Amino acid sequence: MNALELHALHKSYGRQAALQDISLNVPAGSRTAIVGPSGSGKTTLLRMIAGFESPDRGRISLNGQILADGGGALPAHRRQIGYVPQDGALFPHLRVGANIGFGLEGKALAQQPRIAELLEMVALDPALARRWPHELSGGQQQRVALARALAQRPRLMLLDEPFSALDTGLRASMRKAVAKLLGDAGVTSILVTHDQAEALSFADQLAVLRQGRLVQAGAPLELYQRPGDAQTALFLGDAVLLPAQLDEGVAHCDLGPVPIANAQLKGPAQIMLRPEQLQLDQDGPANTVESGCLGVVKDCDFAGNNCTLNIAIRTANGTEHLLPVRSSGLHAALPGSRVRIRILGQAHVLPTAAGT
Repeated sequence: MNALELHALHKSYGRQAALQDISLNVPAGSRTAIVGPSGSGKTTLLRMIAGFESPDRGRISLNGQILADGGGALPAHRRQIGYVPQDGALFPHLRVGANIGFGLEGKALAQQPRIAELLEMVALDPALARRWPHELSGGQQQRVALARALAQRPRLMLLDEPFSALDTGLRASMRKAVAKLLGDAGVTSILVTHDQAEALSFADQLAVLRQGRLVQAGAPLELYQRPGDAQTALFLGDAVLLPAQLDEGVAHCDLGPVPIANAQLKGPAQIMLRPEQLQLDQDGPANTVESGCLGVVKDCDFAGNNCTLNIAIRTANGTEHLLPVRSSGLHAALPGSRVRIRILGQAHVLPTAAGT
């Protein structure tokens, strides 16, 4: 069952089209991440769902209720949608408890049990209810903002880059905590983020926007392994893109013969491999490895327990091509080393460039 349904949404500002023909279904209780480069329309789409903007054309429905249909829109305060902005937007003149209780019915004393329950729900000490927002850390402020949004028992939770201001370690732990919290509460949620790794780890469904259009949507693993075009492949992570000639289930390229899934494809194409599919063997007099493509390590981008090596290979026309290859930081080949590159799994043939 779909909780949220977006059908053929259009939005323009003057002559500038912000969104064009956006259709997307969000299953009940799921987590969807919307990603795309700056200016792709991510925040505009989120604001239309929240009710802060109205579509020029198209329809938005939530649990079967029409929220907007191009001719009219239900006001934001009647949609039962929670919204957590990037900076949390806590009221600085209200203590934490009053921030969470803002909008709850009843007097302040009657709200205390619900406020304490919400603080515990977001893994904060109920004693923090007496503090001012400026006395909290960035991570605590984001949890309070989430608790305030949950206070209204929303049918849908919208998260607009809520972790971007946090440091790397806290960002990862907050993302996991929020995902678990929303999952346990059964709240359907949509996250807008510019961080591809964040989107891939948070979501059950990933939607990619580009220039106001939805270019691909599906399970994160599906989009990562089988992107619809080269731009999506590169946007979702490091990718090795190579021209190839397809024949009988094999892509013949500068790395040698690489298997592909569809044996019916023939002719020129562009294939994609992820860096983790490229494995290295040291090459030397004592090395008996015969398969794979020979290359030379040019440099190493060290990142602790892992690193990315740039391997130079010779192409068919005699030029040099650099390939990113992931390696353990402890056993990385040194610059200047000769290595052989082996391929794990199959290459993905990019649909827009596939031969027939």
